[in-house]
Amino acid sequence: MSGHYFEFRNVWKSFDENAVLKDVSFFVDQGETAVIMGRSGVGKSVSLKLLLGFLEPDEGRIIVEGQDVTGWSEEQFADVRRRVTMVFQAGALFDSLTVAENVAFPLLSRGGRPDWEAIDRRVQELLEMLEVADLADHLPADLSTGTKRAVAIARALANNPDAILYDEPTTMVDPLMALHTSELIARLKEKFHKTSIVVTHDTHLGKKLADRVIFLHEGRVAFFGTWRELERSENPVLRNFLRQDELIPALDATA
Repeated sequence: MSGHYFEFRNVWKSFDENAVLKDVSFFVDQGETAVIMGRSGVGKSVSLKLLLGFLEPDEGRIIVEGQDVTGWSEEQFADVRRRVTMVFQAGALFDSLTVAENVAFPLLSRGGRPDWEAIDRRVQELLEMLEVADLADHLPADLSTGTKRAVAIARALANNPDAILYDEPTTMVDPLMALHTSELIARLKEKFHKTSIVVTHDTHLGKKLADRVIFLHEGRVAFFGTWRELERSENPVLRNFLRQDELIPALDATA
């Protein structure tokens, strides 16, 4: 068994004739936060879906907590998904449940007789931690995109998973909410030290969170290392990516 919590070994994935991932290898150690970066359509989100068995690789091996999960059945992946939770870009909340009920849902789906007092305590603790306690009785339709994401993160933490996967947590929100969301995730990282993978093209978020960076370009790993090493890289693709993102706040300021 390797010491890595997540590992891709020479993974290939195509959709029709379009090869999205080409011979991709990387690892994430326990307690680390890895950030997968790159432009749109380079397979960042596909990587998360492969880890949880929502997609299967065409070639290569996928390792979760030292176990080769390549080709596992839905039933086998059910156990993985209890230990590894994902915060989807759209939040994926249940429309008919309140904020508090959404956060409680993973605790109720464990089976057995629910301990309502313990569940209420856990939900309240999480809602306070994510700064959405005053919205406990609201439905998702009443919430902004950024707030939905905070609730989705609270729900992901409910069952105390070993690892969390975040899919573009700061997209589709205004710059202030993006900053707020990145601060929340950074605080959770400091508090819990859970193994995490954050898919993003937001370099500000990446710099704040990354113990390790996986940069995908044209389906391949163009860079794998620390943020400091990324900033020192002479690779023109990486330099252009970092430089372009640095310009965005300046352009916003003049808008």
